[in-house]
Amino acid sequence: MCYSAQVLADYRKFVRAFGALMDIHEFARLFFERAEGISRAKIPKAMEEAFSEPQDDAEREIKAAIDKFNSAQSLKLEQDLFKQRKRLADAGRTLQTKITKAATESQRIATDKIAWTKGKLEDLQRTDLQPRDSRIFPGHYAPVMVMENGRLVVKPMRYQCRIAGKPASYDIKYPGTYNARRDSLEGFWAPCFGRTHAVLLVEVFYENVSKAKFENTLLETHERDENVVLEFRPSNGEVMHVACLWSRWSAPGQPDLLSFAAITDEPPPEVAAAGHDRCIVPIKPENVDAWLNPDPKNLDAVYAILDDRDRPYFEHRLAA
Repeated sequence: MCYSAQVLADYRKFVRAFGALMDIHEFARLFFERAEGISRAKIPKAMEEAFSEPQDDAEREIKAAIDKFNSAQSLKLEQDLFKQRKRLADAGRTLQTKITKAATESQRIATDKIAWTKGKLEDLQRTDLQPRDSRIFPGHYAPVMVMENGRLVVKPMRYQCRIAGKPASYDIKYPGTYNARRDSLEGFWAPCFGRTHAVLLVEVFYENVSKAKFENTLLETHERDENVVLEFRPSNGEVMHVACLWSRWSAPGQPDLLSFAAITDEPPPEVAAAGHDRCIVPIKPENVDAWLNPDPKNLDAVYAILDDRDRPYFEHRLAA
């Protein structure tokens, strides 16, 4: 399962590469709802950075919503930092007179939280982008490309698909719905497969792998079934056009949710050898238009696109 990926988070790269349009309304709605506390959307910093130099009124409104949210987050973090520094000082004074388990634990927790909070503040304030700023996890948003009225359109969507008509509780009942297994495309994913397809641009993907499998050792040699995170990167350095399914979920009194899942299939030999049993499906660039414009009455043609996939060699290493 592709539990994390480093994506192209700047919608302008879709526009330049494919001549796609940006759904400015959906981007504006996403950032507005987050700024107003209507949603708790998790948005990569690189996705925000695309609006750092707005070109028109619509983008200026998005920039204002981003600034409002980040300002509120910065204030909250500063308040938390003050509280933890006071907690650390109180614990220190207690320990000067008497060493207690409670004070020692309070000192440890405060020290850890101060370091974490300062890191979050630094991330909010810095302007230079780093690779992790484009990394998504389940529940995070990313720009994906769809076909709408015969035009390629880029929309922001959540990486965990909630199929239209399903209850919101499906997010908890089926937490793995950020990936769509190929062998369930005509089952669980039937409302989307052959109907609502999308493409995500991915540079690197990450997988949780059993340490015993990765080291090719017996599980008994480890104290427990430990996992390691591996980074998989195409050796040709090219961006992968990952096949996805998406849905627009609506319910009375709640904001619409756009969400997607990446299709996964049996892994290539080098991924299997590294200890993982699934892999995302990068389709060939020349098949993107056909993938995004499927015929639900001809699923054989859709499967053919998945079969005729890009097959780069995936180099792997332990993730930093």
